[in-house]
Amino acid sequence: MLSRHVTITAHNGVHARPVAELVRVVQAHGDAVTLRTADGVVVDLSSVLAVMDLALAPGDAVTLETRESSDAAAVLDTLSEVLAPRH
Repeated sequence: MLSRHVTITAHNGVHARPVAELVRVVQAHGDAVTLRTADGVVVDLSSVLAVMDLALAPGDAVTLETRESSDAAAVLDTLSEVLAPRH
């Protein structure tokens, strides 16, 4: 499994627009990607409602995980950029 630890810096946290982008990236990837909160809650990133229910805010730390594949690192990089943009 590949994983990436991310501290959310997205303005206003993870609201509808970033969640839609996360789900779009994961669905295009093909392999499951999970998000684990600091509290240990794990959700499938292909579920809009599951991610929205977390009400993630700036400063929250999460871990993204997916199985190893040729594009797994790039997918985790893209997801990390949605959660913590480097403007």
